[in-house]
Amino acid sequence: MELHLKGKKALVTGSSSGIGEAIAKCLAKEGVHVMVHGRKKEELNRVVREITQNGGIAQFVQGDLANDSDAKHIAEETLKTFGRLDILVNNAGAFPKRRWLESSPEDWLDLLNVNVVSMVRMIQAFLPQMKALGWGRIIQIASFAGISPSPHLPEYGATKACNINMTLSLAKDLANSGITVNTVSPGPIATQGTRALFQKMAQEENWGTDWNEIEKKVIQKMLPNMVGRFGTPVDVGNLVTFLASPVADFITGANYRIDGGRMA
Repeated sequence: MELHLKGKKALVTGSSSGIGEAIAKCLAKEGVHVMVHGRKKEELNRVVREITQNGGIAQFVQGDLANDSDAKHIAEETLKTFGRLDILVNNAGAFPKRRWLESSPEDWLDLLNVNVVSMVRMIQAFLPQMKALGWGRIIQIASFAGISPSPHLPEYGATKACNINMTLSLAKDLANSGITVNTVSPGPIATQGTRALFQKMAQEENWGTDWNEIEKKVIQKMLPNMVGRFGTPVDVGNLVTFLASPVADFITGANYRIDGGRMA
């Protein structure tokens, strides 16, 4: 399928590793000019280098979206480099593992700033020029925890529910504008962090060290789904790339679960 994405300009926040990195690389494969974002310069250089070595076009911008001055710099540098922005993928966020009595009200406020207000900063920075273009894509990366919250991740789940809610509100506000707004809510995805978490657990449970065997055990005992495996960052990247394309013009205000049917 031709996605008609060649020459489009995209910013993927939090794309120096994990799901964001995969999204940036999937977009670049389709001819999108990608602005890679993160806080670690070494990792940003690596992702840009790998994209360009595979024939893609990418630059990077460094900064922390949790504060207004960095967010302004990120937006200004992106527009200065690309001249416009067609696709905004709000992926950056934090994933603290704290139960109800392990986090303070200040922790909740801090995470709300990182996982929700950071997205607001980017939306408000780029939306005026998207309106002027009469075309745009805004894609929020949430989580199945925003639909089915865990007692182990209360503040994280609440922020992801905010992401889903704000998408629908914004999609309604942008009706008939040529700009679509959608959410992608991944289930368990085999990022490096996820693998490390379950490999550590596997040692405690005597499941061995082979990732394929560990994955099977986790799916069987803890996180069952209809596909029988974890998702991959590329699975998410492919879905985001489709939603970012002109082919997806008739899709807005939607929340796409990509969880192997876990929440079905």
